[in-house]
Amino acid sequence: MAFSAPTFSSKDAVVCRGVGKTWAAGTKRAHEALRDIDLDITPGEFVVFLGPSGCGKSTLLSILGGLLRPSEGQAELRGAPPVDSLNPLTFVFQDFALLPWCTVEENVAFPLAHTGLSVAARRAVIDDALRRTGLTDFRGTYPKQLSGGMRQRVGIARALAVRPAILLMDEPLSALDSQTRELLMEDFIRLLADGAMGAVYVTHNLEEAVRLADRIVVLSRRPGRVREVVTISMTRDERGAIDARGKLLALQNELWSLIREEAIDAEREVQHA
Repeated sequence: MAFSAPTFSSKDAVVCRGVGKTWAAGTKRAHEALRDIDLDITPGEFVVFLGPSGCGKSTLLSILGGLLRPSEGQAELRGAPPVDSLNPLTFVFQDFALLPWCTVEENVAFPLAHTGLSVAARRAVIDDALRRTGLTDFRGTYPKQLSGGMRQRVGIARALAVRPAILLMDEPLSALDSQTRELLMEDFIRLLADGAMGAVYVTHNLEEAVRLADRIVVLSRRPGRVREVVTISMTRDERGAIDARGKLLALQNELWSLIREEAIDAEREVQHA
């Protein structure tokens, strides 16, 4: 009935069995959010959660990350993380969640404070995270001096600093303009290219889903259940080619057909709430 402490095996990174979440009666949000979720995520895999508004995507992500306890079932973190991992998983949030009084470097350093790393080792980790996200020249800058895209890069760099096995990302591009979103999608593809780090990614955006995912888990309207799992056979390099646009658009249309009616119902429910 709870998120277990990490246990290690070689087959799966995350395993969910019969996971459900019900918000207690008497609260403002009293409802059944998730029901009977079974899911296996393998090491290095990029899995996207997609579905209509209110289907429990973010709730499921929070359960996987240990921020929420399921009401039913069990979610387990498994699979040996990278040998230099300081934390098996970490979050990248929609609202950046930066400390405004800290510089870029200080924000990236924040999760390293209690790791026991030497000063030299911590410096090396910070330098590497800044380099991988293109922030080396901005290390002394404060968040208010950065664009939205650059602030999200800081959030990504901070997550990379703990060298996780899995990045948990909750609509990390939704607050950004289309050009910045495109550039950050390219960054995600580059950062995850070697398969050493996996990701679980929540989005409403069909284009993001088909560009980034190895598998797309389509959730039904509340209570969220696994309606369908769509595997994308093309590599991400193949998806970046101009002649792949037709195939990607067809896949987006297929996904939209799966969620369209429930998305309309969810919108009506919000309007009449």
